[in-house]
Amino acid sequence: MVPTSSGNTSNLFHHLKQFHPVEYSESQKIKHHRNLTVLVTSPPPPPSPSPSPAVSKVKPLQQSQIAAFMPYDKQSKRNKDITKAITNFLAKDMMPFSTVENVGFRKMMSVIDPRYELPGRKYFSRTAIPKLYGEVRERVEEQLKSVSYFATTADLWSSRTSQPYLSLTVHFIDQDWKLVSLCLQTVYFPEDHTGEAIAGGLMDALASWGLSEDRQVCITTDSGTNIIKAAELNRWTRLQCFGHRLNSAIEKVNQDKRVDRAIGVCKKVVAAFSYSWKKKRDLAAAQEEYHLPKHKLISETPTRWGSRQQMVKRILEQKRAITEVLSKDKKTRSLVPTWQDVDVLESIDAALSSLLEFTDALSGESYVSVSFLKPVMQLFNASILKEAEDDTELTRTIKTTVMGYLNEKYDDPAMDDLLDMACLVDPRFKLQYTKEEKKEYIKERAVLEMLKGERAVVEEESREEAVGHASAAVPPPAKKTKRSLASFFQTGPPLLLVPTQKASVHNRQLRGSLATTFCLQMLTMTRILWIGGKSIKRTSPE
Repeated sequence: MVPTSSGNTSNLFHHLKQFHPVEYSESQKIKHHRNLTVLVTSPPPPPSPSPSPAVSKVKPLQQSQIAAFMPYDKQSKRNKDITKAITNFLAKDMMPFSTVENVGFRKMMSVIDPRYELPGRKYFSRTAIPKLYGEVRERVEEQLKSVSYFATTADLWSSRTSQPYLSLTVHFIDQDWKLVSLCLQTVYFPEDHTGEAIAGGLMDALASWGLSEDRQVCITTDSGTNIIKAAELNRWTRLQCFGHRLNSAIEKVNQDKRVDRAIGVCKKVVAAFSYSWKKKRDLAAAQEEYHLPKHKLISETPTRWGSRQQMVKRILEQKRAITEVLSKDKKTRSLVPTWQDVDVLESIDAALSSLLEFTDALSGESYVSVSFLKPVMQLFNASILKEAEDDTELTRTIKTTVMGYLNEKYDDPAMDDLLDMACLVDPRFKLQYTKEEKKEYIKERAVLEMLKGERAVVEEESREEAVGHASAAVPPPAKKTKRSLASFFQTGPPLLLVPTQKASVHNRQLRGSLATTFCLQMLTMTRILWIGGKSIKRTSPE
């Protein structure tokens, strides 16, 4: 409603165009459609001397022009396909709902298909996105039903608006032997981040997706004391993220005053160039003059592993250009790194530069990385972090500090057993990195697990046969819950296979030598132990 004492429709259209661009665009479409309709319904022109067949072709052409501008029916396939594509775009690229009301986006859609009427943000936020989530969740739940064992990754983080969230990702091997990683949820978590609250949140997350904690092999987290306590309260085997652990080891190095001062100088240098376009311009000119790579300086990000080392390496690379630019300004002249600072940075780079690749390689989720831990640790001890003759005193101190921290954290007996089992089922490593006195124990433990796993399979097959021969009137027995990996090693009665025909066949297969048994059951074992096992107490081979 626009109050006015005089005027015409042009004024109203001008008001729409200035203050309501979306409504103005719609009004122009309607106006155009009406003009076309008037063109068709207007009286035909007087007959021309041209032949009648030529006149008969005019109306179909006008009708096709009108059809080209008429909006799609809401239930038409074309309308649904475009709406679904936009919904996928918003979800996949995590775009704000307001995108669909931006002038540029609406203009683009009108050019792509003028007949498509783009819904508003409320439709996508209240209807389209929830519907898409429901469809995807249903597919994921169906996929999780066939998972025998799985591992999880959990973390707490804050959004840009400082809102707390709890994320849960599941990892498993599907029926085609492909490693699958699915982020199940990132939920708002306003409770105090205590160990008890996090433990309850993780239990609720598994339950909401129909996942039994008995089938969870382990959970990978950072080194926060609250999430460590949560895993302990739930009695879950926990693996710490290697990237986070390596970053914590490097943080120990920062306790050295020389390192702390040199890192502080790097941060100030990066900040000086980050907030001045003139210095960025001068840096590019200096890089051209000294024939240096035209790289930007890197800022440290506390939550990004290796960013500090990348910052140090880039400062050393651009040292001459940085000195040239900072020396010309009296305000920043004091920020030029001294020769002592450069010596410290070079010592840091010599000790830690080779660790950057390992951080990324062992933090990947598209492949199993737990079997790499023992080989990498041995590589660190033997060469990467081993003291060299030409190392400076500070470089040796850094290497000793990092290696000492890592060896201490991976010295737990239960963790060592888990890593040995992970190496055993990896054909690239097997027992190569297992201590000599533990090799027989690891072999016997693996065979014992396979035998008990085979017994569970035979028992399940026998139960299915018994159910098949039972009367239809008798209700089927409750489905047996799959045993956890830890339960296979609990003390109990001697191992006896069920005396059925199938069981006797399995018995004959398992009477061979230890190597033969291992080969026959490797696939079964790999499926069970793809990323590790439950934390258990060592028992005798008997």
